[in-house]
Amino acid sequence: MNIEIRTDKNIKNSERLISYVREELTKEFQRHTERITQFSVHISDENGDKGGADDIRCMVEVKAAGIKPVVVTHKAKNIDLSLHGAIERVKRSLEHVLEKQENPRGGQLELADEI
Repeated sequence: MNIEIRTDKNIKNSERLISYVREELTKEFQRHTERITQFSVHISDENGDKGGADDIRCMVEVKAAGIKPVVVTHKAKNIDLSLHGAIERVKRSLEHVLEKQENPRGGQLELADEI
């Protein structure tokens, strides 16, 4: 499982941030490690030096074997909240897609026997 972490020019990309993001993703998605091939995490400060409420944006993209990439974003007032919000969203979306793939609706119709 490859994990790629990027930040914009307003957020410092440190080893501490990288290891924190890796630990959180590994912890939350340990159930799906055999299917997930890649995570891309992009953290940005939309207002830069201006500040403001909910200006930290976290985008998470998950690529898993056999499905299209799942991409979500979440905005919050700090990196931690935006990361965890995005993780929760992508977790729900990924589980929905995987469940839908394993149990598709509209299988073969079962017709009642004629009497």
